[in-house]
Amino acid sequence: MVNLQEVLETNKMVEEQTLDVRTITIGISLLECIDSDLKKVNENVYNRITTVAKDLDKVAKEIERDYGIPIVNRRISVTPIALVGGAACKKPEDFVTLAHTLDKAAEAVGANLIGGYSALVSKGMTTADEMLIRSIPQALCETQRVCSSVNLASTKTGINMDAVRLMGDILLQVADRSKDRDSVDCMKLVVFCNAPDDNPFMAGAFHGVTEADAIINVGVSGPGVVKKALEQVRGESFEVLCETIKKTAFKVTRVGQLVAQEASKRLGIPFGIIDLSLAPTPAIGDSVADILCEIGLEYAGAPGTTAALAMLNDQVKKGGVMASSYVGGLSGAFIPVSEDQGMINSVEAGAITLEKLEAMTCVCSVGLDMIAIPGDTPATTISGMIADEMALGMVNQKTTAARLIPVIGKGVGDTVEFGGLFGYAPIMPVNKFSCADFINRQGRIPAPIHSFKN
Repeated sequence: MVNLQEVLETNKMVEEQTLDVRTITIGISLLECIDSDLKKVNENVYNRITTVAKDLDKVAKEIERDYGIPIVNRRISVTPIALVGGAACKKPEDFVTLAHTLDKAAEAVGANLIGGYSALVSKGMTTADEMLIRSIPQALCETQRVCSSVNLASTKTGINMDAVRLMGDILLQVADRSKDRDSVDCMKLVVFCNAPDDNPFMAGAFHGVTEADAIINVGVSGPGVVKKALEQVRGESFEVLCETIKKTAFKVTRVGQLVAQEASKRLGIPFGIIDLSLAPTPAIGDSVADILCEIGLEYAGAPGTTAALAMLNDQVKKGGVMASSYVGGLSGAFIPVSEDQGMINSVEAGAITLEKLEAMTCVCSVGLDMIAIPGDTPATTISGMIADEMALGMVNQKTTAARLIPVIGKGVGDTVEFGGLFGYAPIMPVNKFSCADFINRQGRIPAPIHSFKN
């Protein structure tokens, strides 16, 4: 059981080390909303979300008040809309009406973001899947809170290269539609390999079909807490270093466990998982890259970075698993460039490149996250970058993702401002050599041999 003493122990972390619960996310199944009439589907979806999540904001504020723990976001994830709208939607514009409904429902209940405008196409695309994907640029441009994700690959099925090729085009369309705002809508779109059904973090959250009718998933974050703890053991052995990270992650996760249990009880919705990802913000001292520097690197990206990140992730998970009944989602360090001041500093110093970020994906869930790239990058090159990320996840039997932002009208040397938690990012150079002939092949890359375990 979590007790009040544990909460009191974290007060200093909250006040001085930017500890927060990043999100309470209610996962809601919309399978009961399916109908062949589009108007009826929209009515069902709106009513379902506004009924289940009506007290989300109120309960989050109560928990903040009662325990003094900041809860930064209230979010909703829903059944992939390609499944929900498949029977009623006859063209991409029909799916856009569902995006508007999601946006209105999220606004009505006080949710910051709603995820699940999604399609799962790792082996092939249905007609509905393809229509939803083609509707993404319009849907994201016309809504404020809707987030979209597409699962393009898995260890069991391989990589759907037709979908990978399509997503390169789609991403540029999203960028072009929001070019007057530095292509900001690309932040709301992420592609996955081995996407988890219970991820509370955006833009990749959706409510998997294996989940219950409704569920509470909580994402915690405490990179500042970990960094502060490591400052006390500078120069110590790896054994001391690992033990310190593990103990700190335990305490951080216990805070998330408390919030999840309280939210579950007060909302009358079962507790799902704690996602113990280290999610940075642009705030000074709230950086995963700064943790890597505290471990002993001059900058994130220096030789040894992948090893340090692997150790950090492993010890965070070991501490977190002991602290919570159920750990899930992504549960790994996030290394977004724009949202982490330490990562921004590393890019500006020339210490980190896209290729190094790709290598770091091998030991965390998202290596190409919130990466601003030149707006004239060809669609096939973007698809090639996505394919590389998908291959890492497929072969290593892990979740990987890419959230790329081709900024129309800007190039290397420019900086793009996203604001708030999204921060700013220097535009990173992209390999100029073509992969078009590879990307334009049709079909899929088969699953690796070690996937056959039945």
